[in-house]
Amino acid sequence: MAVFSERIAIVFFLALLVCIADGQLSPTFYRKTCPNLQTVVRSAMTQAVNNEPRMGASILRLFFHDCFVNVGRRLSYIAWFPMCRLRFSILEFSQGCDGSILLDDTATFTGEKNAGPNANSVRGYDVIDTIKSNVEAACPGIVSCADIVALAARDGVVLLGGPSWTVKLGRRDATTTSQNAANTNLPGPGSSLSQLKTAFANKNLNARDLTALSGAHTIGQARCVNFRSHIYNDANIDASFASQTQQNCPSSGGDNNLAPLDLQTPTAFDNAYYQNLVAQKGLLHSDQELFNNGTQDALVRQYSTNAAAFSRDFAAAMVKMGNISPLTGSQGEIRLDCKKVN
Repeated sequence: MAVFSERIAIVFFLALLVCIADGQLSPTFYRKTCPNLQTVVRSAMTQAVNNEPRMGASILRLFFHDCFVNVGRRLSYIAWFPMCRLRFSILEFSQGCDGSILLDDTATFTGEKNAGPNANSVRGYDVIDTIKSNVEAACPGIVSCADIVALAARDGVVLLGGPSWTVKLGRRDATTTSQNAANTNLPGPGSSLSQLKTAFANKNLNARDLTALSGAHTIGQARCVNFRSHIYNDANIDASFASQTQQNCPSSGGDNNLAPLDLQTPTAFDNAYYQNLVAQKGLLHSDQELFNNGTQDALVRQYSTNAAAFSRDFAAAMVKMGNISPLTGSQGEIRLDCKKVN
């Protein structure tokens, strides 16, 4: 019993250190060590989005899928310290926005790239590699892949007409990853509203954050396999929209056929996604769950008519999501190649 108590005390001490390190995220983290960082990232993202507007959506999704995956077993303990409320694991601290999604498989771990929610779906790795190469040329060994993804996601949104926000920096890169964690943590396109709210609450994101962040689906595309059940089996869908979408998504086969998440303006970051939901034209089951006689209906209606409110809440929620359990201080490393540990 004494040994266990000693271990708990050590964990709480380490948790305090993590809490302190977590506070190191700052918009000016690279002000002296890499002053041109944001210009370098924006330049590469501008080229990528100009070449393919969809890439803005792809990098945003990559960031989301990176942040939502926790590696390690989380126990039901919460530690409070001055100015800090911290969930922690005795075996391994949770990891969120840490660039773990970028890691290729190795002999010692099977990574996230081929997890169910990511395989043949998450894209933009080559864009991040290009940005990393450019950043390394300007500031070798200084900037993490995790921070590059966070900046690139913001820039992709802005380049497609969406809001900007201040990205806090200072994340470090994970040295491990877990395919099982990706399969477990990421909510799927068939999720109910209750499941979505729980998944987001587990990351300290509330229902308003969920509804605002789902607005990312105002850009990008989805594969037939992810919306087939909704357009063929669900009742809460506009009949003409379902019929139109079925033309490119047969009841069997064509799993990789694409459809825009926002039929109105698929490459413009606006509030049309919410207008679609009100008209029962959400492409994914999980999308339409936000407007289905439930708790989020009023907020969806507000966003559908008030683009400024959506932009404000989306930006705020992106900052919150970017703060999910980052590695900071001496944790992790600064990868020289985003695909592999040093």
